[in-house]
Amino acid sequence: MTDNNPQWERDLIANLATAALKEQRRARRWGIFFKLLGFAYLTLIIILALDWRGGDMASGKKHTAMVDVNGIIAPGSDASAERVMASLQAAFKDKNTQGVILRCNSPGGSPVQANTIYEEMKRLRKQYKNIPLYVVVEDVCASGGYYVAVGADRIYVSKASVVGSIGVLMNGFGFTGLMDKIGIERRLMTAGENKGMLDPFSPLTDKDKAHAHQLLDDIHKQFIDVVREGRGKRLKETPDTFSGLIWTGQKSVELGLADDFGSLESVARDVVKAEDIVDFSTKESVVEKFARRFGASAASALMESALRNSAIGFR
Repeated sequence: MTDNNPQWERDLIANLATAALKEQRRARRWGIFFKLLGFAYLTLIIILALDWRGGDMASGKKHTAMVDVNGIIAPGSDASAERVMASLQAAFKDKNTQGVILRCNSPGGSPVQANTIYEEMKRLRKQYKNIPLYVVVEDVCASGGYYVAVGADRIYVSKASVVGSIGVLMNGFGFTGLMDKIGIERRLMTAGENKGMLDPFSPLTDKDKAHAHQLLDDIHKQFIDVVREGRGKRLKETPDTFSGLIWTGQKSVELGLADDFGSLESVARDVVKAEDIVDFSTKESVVEKFARRFGASAASALMESALRNSAIGFR
């Protein structure tokens, strides 16, 4: 017997059509997904390639090489010894480099990092005797920044630049009075009688204070020796020279802390005689920025925080 009701046929056709449409939509969505994935991958490759090549590439003609010392001089920063040294080495090695300018805008930082950069500058100047190394100060070249700067052949400043601060500091806080008021007992256990020295929750003893001053004096003497070595007879010493004071760029020239006035462009054009400037600065890569954003560089951040707040430093 033949079923004269075609409803089941219509339902079957409708179900097949619906399934086909769903499959098409699913295939279209996956197609869009893979296209976007491929585009993102290609974009990442292009960004990494451009980042690896650096912001500027040597033009193939005679040029002035520029390296930035920008910000706190500390491990993991753009002004770390590792980055600045790599940048300087690349700048000096380039066959078209006529002179190297270290553009400084730094308030200081780690004594160890600053000294490492300074020693590398001396080594490169000795190795590449025909390539001069100059420092151009922008806003600030103080403490560890100035420690680095004296490793150059000459220092150029703006009249309004801030220069100097030849000193060392160690700062922190003491909470013993507050703890007594709110009834908190400090329980510090150490192996080694001086291990808890300068603990902010313990009283500051005369012995700890004397030892800390000796540390500061030793590092300060190293700083002074470096300045005298780098500036030589150009330095006009006064009782305030190594007191930690800062001066304007104009006064720094009078005191022999700097040599003359000039900008990056004017020194490249008028002193190096190579107006074309190529940036050899090694900066934080895209991958490093991404990792730092998600916490992979927490240790570096803690180190910089320590330098800013409580450690010994040129600041």
